[in-house]
Parts: sequence; structure tokens; C-alpha cells
Amino acid sequence: MSANGLLLVITCSCLLCNCFFLLLLEGSVCIKANAQSCGQCIQVAESCGWCTDENFLSVGEPKSTRCDDLESLKTRNCNVTKIENPRGSIVINKNKPVTNRKKDETEKPKPEQITQIQPQKLTLTLRSGEPQTFDLKFKRAEDYPIDLYYLMDLSFSMKDDLDNVKNLGTDLMREMQTITSDFRIGFGSFVEKTVMPYISTTPARYKNPCTGNQNCTSPFSYKNVLKLTNKGDQFNRLVSQQQISGNLDSPEGGFDAIMQVAVCEEQIGWRNVTRLLVFSTDAGFHFAGDGKLGGIVLPNDGKCHLENNMYTMSHYYDYPSIAHLVQKLSDHNIQTIFAVTEEFQPVYKELKNLIPKSAVGTLSSNSSNVIKLIIDAYNSLSSEVILENGRLPEGVSITYKSICKNGVEGTGENGRKCSNISIGDEVTFKISIKSEKCPSHGKPESIKIKPLGFTEEVEVILNFICECQCSAQGDPNSNKCSDGQGTFECGACKCNDGRIGRLCECSTDEVRTEDLDANCRKDNGTDICSNNGDCVCGTCECKKREIPTEIYSGKYCECDNFNCDRSNNKLCGGHGRCECRVCVCDNNYTGSACDCSLDTSTCLAKNGQICNGRGTCECGVCKCTNPKFQGPTCEVCPTCPGVCAEHKECVQCRAFQTGEKKDTCERDCSDFVLIKVKDREKLPQPTDQSFPLTHCKERDANDCWFYYTFAIRNDTKEVYVVEMLECPAGPDIIPIVAGVVAGIVLIGLALLLILKLLMIIHDRREFAKFEKEKMNAKWDTGENPIYKSAVTTVVNPKYEGK
Repeated sequence: MSANGLLLVITCSCLLCNCFFLLLLEGSVCIKANAQSCGQCIQVAESCGWCTDENFLSVGEPKSTRCDDLESLKTRNCNVTKIENPRGSIVINKNKPVTNRKKDETEKPKPEQITQIQPQKLTLTLRSGEPQTFDLKFKRAEDYPIDLYYLMDLSFSMKDDLDNVKNLGTDLMREMQTITSDFRIGFGSFVEKTVMPYISTTPARYKNPCTGNQNCTSPFSYKNVLKLTNKGDQFNRLVSQQQISGNLDSPEGGFDAIMQVAVCEEQIGWRNVTRLLVFSTDAGFHFAGDGKLGGIVLPNDGKCHLENNMYTMSHYYDYPSIAHLVQKLSDHNIQTIFAVTEEFQPVYKELKNLIPKSAVGTLSSNSSNVIKLIIDAYNSLSSEVILENGRLPEGVSITYKSICKNGVEGTGENGRKCSNISIGDEVTFKISIKSEKCPSHGKPESIKIKPLGFTEEVEVILNFICECQCSAQGDPNSNKCSDGQGTFECGACKCNDGRIGRLCECSTDEVRTEDLDANCRKDNGTDICSNNGDCVCGTCECKKREIPTEIYSGKYCECDNFNCDRSNNKLCGGHGRCECRVCVCDNNYTGSACDCSLDTSTCLAKNGQICNGRGTCECGVCKCTNPKFQGPTCEVCPTCPGVCAEHKECVQCRAFQTGEKKDTCERDCSDFVLIKVKDREKLPQPTDQSFPLTHCKERDANDCWFYYTFAIRNDTKEVYVVEMLECPAGPDIIPIVAGVVAGIVLIGLALLLILKLLMIIHDRREFAKFEKEKMNAKWDTGENPIYKSAVTTVVNPKYEGK
């Protein structure tokens, strides 16, 4: 019988002539699940199948073994046509191709007719553990409409910024023409909640919150100045009419304004196109909880409260939280551009990390660069697509894989997004959806997948395979199931409430469990009665062995008295008894096989201590607690430098009258007894003593070695020292000097000989050269052919031949 393979247990009863075959494949997740019906089986894993052959099981084999992996079912002779193994599927319900819109087209489609994501609706049929994968295509459409709402802080510090924004409408319309021909712009402003301590509520200061001769308007929370429009000049005219206001604290109530801009779609005039919100400020922000300073404790309800384009509930509801804003901005597909001064860049960059599809730009001190900032931020936002999905049903998971521009792939969180996408670029996402279990209600579910900042989305309908097709042909109250105690479906009985067993032959009132076989499985394992017995209506009856003294026992027949550890080929070492596969040892013995003696006599050292006090006695052998010590009783310490180094100077001064302490030897080194010996063989040895002993070897300043031992006997320190030093022999000076002189002389002679040889060679070469030139010369043997004698001879009259 193999422990890892196929286990066949056969129990035969001669009186009844019945044979029970239990066929279990160890390690199979399908069998371990103990599925009692086809529906339960297919929900275990995608590899599990159910054999519907009525005659598949042998007598006594549990019906849960009908559920197995497909190859095992075939091996066990289940016909392929009788194996129930439903698979999931994908049906595309709406698959409108992405729009190829051109900017110069005469007839342009309406915004709701533009498609940038494909497909738009699918139906997935999911089986537990089996993922279904589909491709989602995204393509940025050219000349896509844009709605931009400019939300500006009108506190007093933004006074110079307002002057530059007054011409923003026409200038921005002109710049945006390069991106889209369908552009609309709106304007709103905010200051702060109109309660103390955010503003001064005294009548005079409320009417004009600015100091000095400045003329300011009364503070307000949020005001929708201009609904989204394609008339840039109207934007300029209305913005020119705006006046600066003021408040007391530095942070502003911008979050109240952002919430109203997001949720008041009708009042703002948002279309289902690209929605941009430009938030311009030079200060920080209040968020949820800050309203308590003004006595406002009700959380923001996230609803529209605009009357006559003014936010009327700022004194009633607290500021929204960041998470609340993220939800509303995402729900309404709004992409946010934070145009803030450099001082508050770090704050808003942290806020950007919390708000998907948002950007931060540095606003100049007077907002002169606002148009460039908006264009750059829009290009940054539009060049990235990030997919998000709605709430997933329980047990359902989703994974993304992106195939971006130039074939760049991303997985995990990077699988949700693609960057550097230009207009007309097409990217693909592979989306896998998997279910681990069927929903409790058994109804279809729906999830939405969409790119952040876009109104388009993909609707995915999820259907779950929770039952097999064969269950529809079930026979209720069948006579095959213990006189109508269950429904016969898919080749097996599906018991009625209160009945269990292969044929629904047992009542739950009798066995008090939901499954007959499960009551015989220990810890929900795969083995019935631990393979050592038979399950009779929820109770294990253990088998008998050929040797009467060997007995199985326990509720699940999991215990026996013959499978314990052995020592010296004896069960429990002959020093104990086996109980439920564990040795119970006799006195003075321990260990898994009772092979460890508790007798400590073998650990006693000569000084009467166990292991010299440096270890513990385990199984009659010393285990030294300090690894420095070794030996049968932890008496040897070959690597203990402390004792030797500590007494080196005192031993040196008392034995040899040298060392650093030779002048203070009597005062500092009189605490031990010094005994001199002639050589190292006379030193005491550790095994000859009944007390701890340390051997030492030290070197003095003259590189001479001296040997000694240190021991403590009866509280007396004893030092044995070899009386002779071992010094290295000095060098022989005369041979060294003679050798050096001889070497110098020999080297000099060699150099002279080499020099002489080189000179001879040089002279011979020069002489040979001279002889060769002499032989080649012809001028010395004849008359010079170019010589001409004198034509006229002149004799000096004064010359008389003297």
C-alpha cells in the first residue's frame, strides 16, 4: 500500500458477503472538499468534475468521490460523456467601434455619439476558479469637446490675480482652438464660510471686510458666476464685474466650492465630455472637522445647494473630507487642475496623490501664466488613461494588463494605466475577472469599468454557474434515495433536510452532523476513519490486526500502540510504552524514543560538580552552555585569552624580573603562588586535576616565549611556570658581513669585465668600418679629373727664393 499514491482499502465481511471499497486520492482538492452534489463540486475548483454515471461508485464508496479532477475520473473509468464539467463564457452585447473623428470634418458627431472605448457591454458567465479574460480597447478621439470651469479664490490676497483673469475667456478660447473646436468655459469664485471665526460678522466688517480705503464685497462661501458657455467675451465681461472679498484666517473654503461644482451638474452646465476644473488659489484649505471651530458639526451631505447661484448651506454643513471629494469628482468624471502659488506647491502635490486624474501647476504671483498652466496640465492629464472599476461582488476579483504605446506592457497596478498617449493612439487592456464562489442570492451581478475622467464606461454583467445542467432533470423524492428521502440527480442522491448518507439512509437526529462521512473524518481530512476503520452511519469502527497485541483506537481510529519511535530496534527503547503513537517513558528516561537517560553520574567532574558548573547534563552527556569550553565535563577552554592576558605581566615580573610591572611586582603581584618547573612536560595537565586549569603561552618584549598554567584550588591561585624562556637564536654577524663584502667585490668585477668587453666590441666595429671605407676610396691612387693647372704664373719680385 502506497502512502502517496492510490489507496485501496478493502473490508470484507464473510457473514454478510459484502465488500466495501473506499477509493481516495490523497492530495486531491476536489475530494478533500467532500462535495455532496454536482453543484457543490463545480464550485470547488475549475479542475473538478462530477461523474453522473449511476454505477460509478463501488459498494460502500462515499458519493463525495464522484467529485474529482478530470483525469482521475477518466482513470477511474468514468465515461467522458458522463462527466459534468461546465465552463464559463463571454458574450459581447454591445461592440460599437471607436470613433475616428477628424477636426476638419464638416458634419461632426455630437458628444454622446463619440466612442473612445470598446466594447461597451459584455456578459460573463463565471465558474468558480476559472477566470474569463477580454480585451478592452481605448482610443483618444481627435477634436473631443472640452468643458472647463475656472474656480477662483477671491480673498484679498488674489486682488492682482483677478485683473489677469478678466481677459482669460477670449485668450483661453483662442488657445484651446488648437486642441478642440468645441470648447466651453465657466467661472465661479469662493471665499469662506460666512460664520465666525472664519470672517468678521460685525456689520461694518461684514459689509466691507478689507482694511483701509479698499472697497471689497461682502464675503461668501461659493458663487457660480458664469455657467459653462462658448462665449469668451461674456466670460471677460462677467469676470470684470467681480470684486475681491476677505476673510480672517489663512486657509480658504475651497472644498465647499469644489463639492458644489462637482454635484450641481445642471446649474454648472456640465456635458458628458471632458470636464476640467481649474482651482486657483494662493492659500491652503479647510477640510472635514474644521467646521467645528464655527459650531458646524453636520457632515457634508454631498448634494447641490445652489440658490440663485449661491451656496446657501455653508453655515449648516461642515467642509467635505478629501475622500468625499475624491468620490464625487470620480463619480462626475471631473479632472482637477490645481493652479497654486509656489509656496503651497508641497501641500497640493500631496493632495494630488490622493485625487486620481489631477494635476498641480505653479501659478505666478499675479496669475499671468494661467493659460500656459492650463494647457500644460490638460496635455498631462489627457495623455494618461487609468481604468477603474466599481464595487466588486463578494468573492469576485479583477486583474488588469495593459499593452500601451510601442508595445509597452504593465501588470499589477501598472496594468490599469497607460501614459504618453497622443490623439489617435490606440491602447489595449486585457481584463481578467474570476469568481471564487457563488453569491448567496444566486442572482446576476453588474460592475462598471471606465477610464478616469471620461464619461464612457463598460458594463459587465456577471452570471454565475452554481448548478450543473443535469440537476434540472432531478427526480424529487426518488425511491432510489431511501424510500423518497432525497432527490436523485446527476447520478447520486441529494438528500432532503434532516437526512444524510450516500442513499440518505441516516437522520441528522441520529448522527448530529450534516454529512455521514464528515463525521468520520478527522479535521476535515480526506481519510475516512484514518484509513484504519469503517464509517458506520457516522461512527468509526476500528479494524483488527493480525497480532492481537497491536490495537487501533481513538474516535477516528487515529491512535495505535505500535507506531512509536524506536531505539536499538526496540519500541520506545525498551524503557517505556506506546500510547497513541507517542512514547510514555519510564522513570529516569525521556526523549521521543525514551533513549535519553536522566542519570547524571557520567557528567560529574573531578571537583564534584556537574559539568564543572559550565553546562547541563543531557542524556548523560555534558552540553556546555558556553561554547568556549569543551571536553567530557567542560573542563577545557582552548580559546580563553582573558586569564592568560590578565596575569601575563605578574608572571613575567615574578618569574623573570622583567616586564612593565617589575618595579611594582611585590605590591601588585602577590596574590598567587608561583611554582617553577624545568620544561613544559612538567606543567600540570587538565585531565590530571580535580579543579579548573588553563594553559597559557605568552611573548615578552624580546620576542621570547614563556609557558605557564593558571588554576584556582581551594580558593588559592596557583601558577606553574617554565623557568626557561624560549628565545629565537640571534643572527651570525661575521658570515653576513663577509657575504655582503664578497658580493660587492664580485659585482664590481663583473661590471668592469662587462665594460671592457663592450669597449673591445666597439673598437673592432669602428676599425672594420674604417678599413671598408679605405678600400672604397679612389682619390688617393690617381689624378683628380677635375683638376686644372694654372694658366698664368706670377712671381713676386720681392721673393728671392729665400
